[in-house]
Amino acid sequence: MTRFRPCIDLHGGQVKQIVGGTLGSAGGVQTNFVSDRPPGWFADLYRQGGAEGGHVIMLGPGNGAAAREALAAWPGGLQVGGGIGARNAETWLEAGASHVIVTSWLFSPGGEFLPDRLAEIARAAGADRLVIDLSCRAAPGGGWVVAMDKWQTPTSLRIGEQALDDLAASCTEFLIHAADVEGKCGGIDEALVETLGGWGSRTGHPITYAGGARSIADLELVDRLSGGSVDVTIGSALDIFGGSGVRFEDCLAFNRRAERPA
Repeated sequence: MTRFRPCIDLHGGQVKQIVGGTLGSAGGVQTNFVSDRPPGWFADLYRQGGAEGGHVIMLGPGNGAAAREALAAWPGGLQVGGGIGARNAETWLEAGASHVIVTSWLFSPGGEFLPDRLAEIARAAGADRLVIDLSCRAAPGGGWVVAMDKWQTPTSLRIGEQALDDLAASCTEFLIHAADVEGKCGGIDEALVETLGGWGSRTGHPITYAGGARSIADLELVDRLSGGSVDVTIGSALDIFGGSGVRFEDCLAFNRRAERPA
């Protein structure tokens, strides 16, 4: 069954919720929420609630100390991503991350996928502690293309069963932000969730989707569309991030229902 997965997004050293597609854009970053609480507070909240499998994402420079604070508050309880490559993967695992998340480092500056880099970081971190971020944007003509550099640069890699099959042996999980809807609280990308769910149901490989979720009903919708094979992160709509659509306690209750025997 689908589960709620928490997040801590860091920008400028603070916990924020932003519209993901505006990162690095000429118009500037659109911010939905800036917390007056430190990242460790959120990590401890997740620890107390048993909200496992969350991720800490460093959105640009100046977030290293904040990320380390979150990891120290729940050692082994959170994944970390943002600027991760083969050279620093082990350092972040030693800092308390359960897994490292890699995205832009897998591509050339022009957006070509580099298989040798994937092999290198899988050796450095261990495939069982590596999450591949395939955050994407809608592609001309249909489908989705993986986007790097704060989701501004399209790459050569398209989301589909073949790509997921090819990459799955090198990681333990996929994290996929739908960048076109991320942070907008306008609803999930249903077609993307269905595509991911079809593959996830066939393989059993863990997938976490993020983007647009605005209510508990969206958790239930992802569960139905994906056959329970895709988990969901909720950010800007969550009450702990200033949102009004979803209570954190209701997300924990949703997870408790998911844990009950059938």
